[in-house]
Amino acid sequence: MMRLNRWLAAALLGCWPGVGAFAQVSPQWTESQASAWYAHQPWLVGSNYIPSDAINQLEMWQAASFDPQRIDLELGWAQGMGMNTMRVFLHDLLWKQDPAGFRSRINTFLTIAAKHHIRPILVLFDSCWDANPKLGPQHPPIPGVHNSGWVQSPGRAGLEDPAQYPRLQAYVEGVIGAFANDPRILAWDLWNEPGNSAPEPGADPPNKTELVAKLLPQVFAWARAAHPTQPLTSGIWEGDWSSLETLGTLQRIQVEESDVISFHNYSWPEDFEHRIEELQQYRRPILCTEYMARGVGSLFDTILPIAQEHRIAAINWGFVQGKTQTWLPWDSWQRPYVLLQPAVWFHDILHPDGTPYRQHEVDLIRRLTSEMNGAPSQQP
Repeated sequence: MMRLNRWLAAALLGCWPGVGAFAQVSPQWTESQASAWYAHQPWLVGSNYIPSDAINQLEMWQAASFDPQRIDLELGWAQGMGMNTMRVFLHDLLWKQDPAGFRSRINTFLTIAAKHHIRPILVLFDSCWDANPKLGPQHPPIPGVHNSGWVQSPGRAGLEDPAQYPRLQAYVEGVIGAFANDPRILAWDLWNEPGNSAPEPGADPPNKTELVAKLLPQVFAWARAAHPTQPLTSGIWEGDWSSLETLGTLQRIQVEESDVISFHNYSWPEDFEHRIEELQQYRRPILCTEYMARGVGSLFDTILPIAQEHRIAAINWGFVQGKTQTWLPWDSWQRPYVLLQPAVWFHDILHPDGTPYRQHEVDLIRRLTSEMNGAPSQQP
């Protein structure tokens, strides 16, 4: 498979590196290396995780609001239902604010996760939602609105200004370098839904896709410069995946650069299985890093058995109902659910006290993971 030329990517960015920079970059894993890694993993099942008392990545990780006790409680619930991974979002401004403190809090989180036999996937950048993230106290949830405080990384200012790219490089190399040999981490997801957008028209740069397409190959190069022992990925989420030629610019970069293939799907089970079949042509392990939206037909009942059959990692959106308000549908941005609640929860599995929204779902997760991996380990 042809891969994007890193020298061309650097030229597009206008920042030609010295010979030593790319000479020290670890190569993309071969198909056999990726397959060997995956063969040593259990069937990977988990959620996209943020503690219920945090509205976004910044509130989860900043020193004033980081809550290890809550994280410990909630990851214990995940362990009890057989989950063994979580997908967790970081943010570049946290590194800018306090690199040492951020590293320390990541280490604390990893210690808690390991206690519960959970190995997370850590996400570095994200193109979704608020394009103007700000450090400090975060605003309260907007009543009735789905994910009303989530923030992009980098925000518009960081994406549009090449003078900030060295700061982003320091973040990638600093975080991955600190944990490059840490067995508590499952994988690195370098960019969530690159090219996605803020909900408000005009909030993103008009040329956002082009900016991300120039930066994304560099992010992979920065990550590989840290020589991680864990695989790198970035999940494709839209477009025609039937062949390499039909992929869009961003999707092609993601497929050609990733050690393991990841994808998002919030559709009917027929479409979910079709997407798996399309991705199998790349002969790499496949991880579904987002699924499960009850209101649009993506259910644990129908999707998880397909993932089990194909041994595809299955990481749903949302774990505990909380400040992200992702039990509310996407259309709440147009019509907030203030007077009436939706007929069914959109995402999320548990109430804040740990009781299931739907007991059958928790029983199903526990049963299927037990069939593949053995009974859940006892909670400490």
